[in-house]
Amino acid sequence: MTASTHLRAVESGFDPGCEACPRLAGFLSDIRQRFPGYFARPVPPFGALDARLIVVGLAPGLHGANATGRPFTGDHAGILLYATLHAHGFASAPCSTAADDGLRLFDCRITNAVKCVPPANKPEGSEIRRCNRFLARELAGVPRGAVLVALGAIAHDAILRALGTRPASMAFGHGNEHALADERILLDSYHCSRYNTQTRRLTPAMFDAVFARARALLDGDGR
Repeated sequence: MTASTHLRAVESGFDPGCEACPRLAGFLSDIRQRFPGYFARPVPPFGALDARLIVVGLAPGLHGANATGRPFTGDHAGILLYATLHAHGFASAPCSTAADDGLRLFDCRITNAVKCVPPANKPEGSEIRRCNRFLARELAGVPRGAVLVALGAIAHDAILRALGTRPASMAFGHGNEHALADERILLDSYHCSRYNTQTRRLTPAMFDAVFARARALLDGDGR
């Protein structure tokens, strides 16, 4: 992590040295032994602190963000995400290959509900809740009129919990739209995981529609 990246992480309320979850900290320690070239630490958000589009995923992938140090970079889940962001003007390129590949986000930030890679890509409930304080700090600075996109039910619940709202008060469902305080909007999408895309639970057209709606809301065409 560069000095500027570390500063942005601290400013967003992120702790790059967090070891609050013993199971996750132990798993990362094992990964550093097995894959010495991997980032293998809590993965910081990617994008501007004042962005109006916030994309929230589940957790870093073992051979993706956990390896590269950038959310949704280096694994299958990022292929559709970055291509879609680029198509709607939120990214400078359609592919994210490495943390130093020069890709930039425009008015967009990508983060995760859980900042450390979990075993079998399944964080425990206590880990999700413990990590929520970082998401809460991050979302506290989201501007009025912002759009938050939840990739999956866990991200949906984490966003609402971080904002002090009971998750049960707003049901997750692909394409669902929820009004939040300060004219902010929460949009739901199925996660762009390999399983969801290969089984066609999530198609490129379905995913594109979510971000087309986000773009319309931010441009003032959909409110």
